[in-house]
Amino acid sequence: MTEPDTAGPAPADPAFGAVADPRAADPAPVEAVDVLLIEDDHQDAFLVEELLADTALSVRITWVTTLAEARTHLPAFRGCVLLDLNLPDAGGMGLLREVLTTASSAAVVVLTGLNDEHEGVAAVSAGAQDYLVKGQVDGSLLARSLRYSVERQRADEDARQLREAEMYARENMRLERGLLPQVLLDSSPLTHRSYYRPGRKRAIVGGDFFDAVQKDGTTHVIVGDVSGHGPDEAALGVSLRIAWRALVMGGVAEDAVLPALEEILISERAQDEMYATLCQASLDTGSERARIRLLGHPPPLAIRDGAVEEVAASPRPPLGVFPDGPPEVEEFPFPRGATLLLYTDGLVDAYDGGPPRRLEVDGLRRVLTDVLARGTSIVDLPERLVDEAERYNGGPLQDDVAMLLLTHGGPA
Repeated sequence: MTEPDTAGPAPADPAFGAVADPRAADPAPVEAVDVLLIEDDHQDAFLVEELLADTALSVRITWVTTLAEARTHLPAFRGCVLLDLNLPDAGGMGLLREVLTTASSAAVVVLTGLNDEHEGVAAVSAGAQDYLVKGQVDGSLLARSLRYSVERQRADEDARQLREAEMYARENMRLERGLLPQVLLDSSPLTHRSYYRPGRKRAIVGGDFFDAVQKDGTTHVIVGDVSGHGPDEAALGVSLRIAWRALVMGGVAEDAVLPALEEILISERAQDEMYATLCQASLDTGSERARIRLLGHPPPLAIRDGAVEEVAASPRPPLGVFPDGPPEVEEFPFPRGATLLLYTDGLVDAYDGGPPRRLEVDGLRRVLTDVLARGTSIVDLPERLVDEAERYNGGPLQDDVAMLLLTHGGPA
């Protein structure tokens, strides 16, 4: 059906009611409205076109006579569906529900007969924007109903998207609280500074997590990253972080913590391919040597007197890849006054001046040395470090970044 000619005189039709002069009632030009007319009666379809032709509303009408024909248009349709509830192949509320579900971004206005006005009321209750009774509609009323229905549908869609964004933000906050807790270091010789920044492409936190707990004279710290991005990974990260704290606080032997955590990962992950990289460090109170267990994770960096050194540790496969017993434990010097930087790979995956070369651990050590040489304090170090990484990267970092700085016997 082509767009109607709006230059002719207004008709007076017994099926839709007399029309005085709808152009005088609605003279202002408005945005064009796409109309999908689903109507099997040829005379009623012709009348819709004629009534709209004598209004200021610009319309583009697509006319189909059955639900089967309409199905090819509905999924991508964004305008207003003008729907007769009595079609040869469908009818009533079942027809309306399919149209509302399939054309979720379109407004729906229902056409009813004089004896079926109750159906129009029920249709609006079920989700239609409006209903019109044949024989009681003129062109101006029809045009206004179409235009306002589209506007209401857009307003409803905006409100729905706002509600979804608010729910998304609340869920994000809950996940963040689970991944990034208040550490338990009240009686520890270590003071801390934590930091988290989500990656550029995601509003929801990823699977990066950290924690630190002092138990029976030993401070244990962990940083980890679940492979992949999304709610499943974030939820698994929360599970691992909470489980790790429970194991440590429950007095599980240090060598048994990570094997137990691996069993939890295997039982909780959504897909068999999911794994986690981890770095755990442990320091006995009064000692200046710490123990480290590294499972597929970037090694920590130790800061002392302005010098930055990579903590030497033999990497093991990530948690959940090749379960083969307790990971190897190694020792490294952690004297008083030194600071240990644990971080996730979002920091070292930054490009070092552009692809394909990445910053990696050596580049991060170089950047950290430069930042410290400018007199940056430990308190301000995470933000300055990310700023420098983004400068090298040429823009915001793609992946999430979590950092935990621990200073032995000095303020953070």
